[in-house]
Order: sequence, then structure tokens, then C-alpha cells
Amino acid sequence: MWEPFGRNNRVDKTSRGWAYRIGQADLGDVRAADGPFEVVNGCPPDEGVMVELGLAIAWGKPTFLFRDDYRRCADSEAYLLNLMLFAGLPATGWEVYWYASLEEIADPDKALSRWLRSETPGAI
Repeated sequence: MWEPFGRNNRVDKTSRGWAYRIGQADLGDVRAADGPFEVVNGCPPDEGVMVELGLAIAWGKPTFLFRDDYRRCADSEAYLLNLMLFAGLPATGWEVYWYASLEEIADPDKALSRWLRSETPGAI
């Protein structure tokens, strides 16, 4: 798990193009990731996280969503956020990819634990 600015904290922010370099490094990190575990707090969630999630979905990576912010940011009763954030999750059973507390991260029945135990990347 990483935070782009923390991961690239040696970038000289007084140099021309520093933000572009951080963005490109983050893009490379998302491309290299096996499956992102994205924190989607906020209303709306952080724009950079949304871009990372969109890229991961487009690249067919398994995605896992963490939100312990209970504000509703969608018109749907079933989903707390914009429906596109769920596009990388299965139509049924998507709830096992959703984490609402730190304790759930270690739950062996949730998708992340099942995926980590799998020998096949992307398989659940």
C-alpha cells in the first residue's frame, strides 16, 4: 500500500514538472499493482483515488474498496457511492470486496483475504 506523495517525497517541488513526475510515478505504480485496495472516504472521494480505481478497472485488476465514512454520496439505496466505483466488482456478491472497518480487512471470508490466499492472480 502506498500514498503517491509519500512514496515520491524526494521530488523537488520547486523544480519544473514535479507534479507531472509524481502523477506518472503513480500511474506506473497502479499499472504494476496486482490489485489496488482503495480508500474511498470523502464525499466525493479523492479524485486521484478515483482515477487510480478507473485505471485498475480498465486494466482488469481486482479492486477492493475501503470506506469507513458513512456519508451517502449516491442516489442509490444499495450503494453508498457513485455506481461507477463498483464497476470493477462482481454484480452479485460485491459486498465481500467492500470494507467498512479496519477489522474487516483481516476477515478470512472477505475478498482480499481470499484473493491473497489464491495461487491464481485475480482469482477469488
